[in-house]
Amino acid sequence: MIQLYGHEISGNSYKVRLMLSLLNLEYEWVRVDLMQGEHKSPEYLAMNPLGQVPLLVDGAIQLADAQAILVYLARQYGGDPWLPLEALPLAQVIRWLSIAAGEVRQGPENARLYHLFGTGTNINIERATQKANLILSQLDQHLQTHTWLEFDRPTIGDVAVFPYVALARDGKIDLDAFPNVLNWIDRVKQLPGYIPMAGL
Repeated sequence: MIQLYGHEISGNSYKVRLMLSLLNLEYEWVRVDLMQGEHKSPEYLAMNPLGQVPLLVDGAIQLADAQAILVYLARQYGGDPWLPLEALPLAQVIRWLSIAAGEVRQGPENARLYHLFGTGTNINIERATQKANLILSQLDQHLQTHTWLEFDRPTIGDVAVFPYVALARDGKIDLDAFPNVLNWIDRVKQLPGYIPMAGL
């Protein structure tokens, strides 16, 4: 049985939960209480030295980092539709994983963290808001001519980018200015196996 260690307000935990559901995979949810510092406990650090969620356990495999877990699930259980192996299509999907870990993290994700947890996060909210609007503007322009981020179907690129973009309003980011992004969010929500999280 697959186990997923995570927290319900973590967008990175959610993207893995979403992928597991889209693949119709059974798993055990193991809640890690971030507010009580459980992710920094010796027991958890022994499994994930970075002390972050999510963490996936699949038999003898222990794998941290949401983007890495998406790659594993796609290739182990989903196949080419979710993550092709040909050089160019593979690179095109991986680019969106990089954007999720880079621009989306620095923008919508950081803005959400700031407004959920306050100034103790050491996040520059003006910079995060500026970065959020920049990546959302670029995403909106891209989605003018694309139904999904790449190809004619969803991939793990869509799953990786989706949570913190869809949760942008938690970070006081106005999504109404990005109609193509809103339409894409609705398309993701219509996928068979879609599950919501708090705020979505």
